Amino acid sequence: MEKEEIYASIAKASAIEQDALFSRQNVVGVATGNKITEEVDTGEPCITVFVTHKVGTEKLGTENIIPDEIEGYKTDVVETGEIFAGPAGPSSEKMPMSEELGIETLRQRVRPVMGGFSVGHYKITAGTIATCVYDLKPFPGIPKKYYILSNNHVLANSNHASLGDPILQPGPVDGGSVPSDIVARLSRYIPIKFRTPTYIPLNYVDAAIAEGDFHNLNRDIYWIGIVQQVKSKPRVGDLVEKTGRTTNFTTGRIIALHATIDVNYGGGRLARFTDQIVTSNMSAPGDSGSLVCDIKEGAVGLLFAGSSRVTIVNNILRVQSLLGIRLHP
Repeated sequence: MEKEEIYASIAKASAIEQDALFSRQNVVGVATGNKITEEVDTGEPCITVFVTHKVGTEKLGTENIIPDEIEGYKTDVVETGEIFAGPAGPSSEKMPMSEELGIETLRQRVRPVMGGFSVGHYKITAGTIATCVYDLKPFPGIPKKYYILSNNHVLANSNHASLGDPILQPGPVDGGSVPSDIVARLSRYIPIKFRTPTYIPLNYVDAAIAEGDFHNLNRDIYWIGIVQQVKSKPRVGDLVEKTGRTTNFTTGRIIALHATIDVNYGGGRLARFTDQIVTSNMSAPGDSGSLVCDIKEGAVGLLFAGSSRVTIVNNILRVQSLLGIRLHP
């Protein structure tokens, strides 16, 4: 059996056991990955279970222990810390900064705008422009509208925005203000469905677009270039790159696919996302909205959440389909 077929089979098995795994202590995600032994990727496909922190089996009740195998597939427990979407706060809040990297250099005003730079709804702090896109219409043709692509929580204030709201570049925390820095207006977004005490809906993307004038929008992604293709089949182990408002240009590796992840949006709001891509840590608050590409400039996904150990990415095919947009001819 080919490795991709094994991963697909594991994804089906983990989906069946997913609810039972999430009921265990500290579990925040279930995915398909490779078994890691002493921080070395063994290449052996497994069910990856993400936890906020590991606890010795002697301190866990038997009901909370992750079994060594599920449906004949090995499991691997990976510590991630809690996974947050960011930024989600209002523009009056201070953006968290990285003490380690000495960063945040893509905060300035640029025209035309391009991927990697600061952007945001006028009531948030700031996130990142993924790239600029147009409507998914029959090709070839003459596009009538052009957009900035980023996250819902960057452009639509986590469902709290109205269509037509101003989008600032740079984002408010980076000095953007109304009306001088309005570069676009909110056009479409996919609502985030938050969990309730009795219901846990599934989300696929945290994504939105804002319409701007053609002469103000550029498809370039700073330090990466223009998207050359839309990668339909990312693989565990693939190298990826992104440029973002906070950590600039970074690289990482895909460590899991078909992931279902619980994401904290602050203020007691939790949302469960499925069919996600998990990479090694390659982001920080303010990088939300960055376009994650392979090393041949193929679009892989839309970065929207993470922790100090991992980064969470929406599958770009889902983003394109649900928003009705085109990244590449």
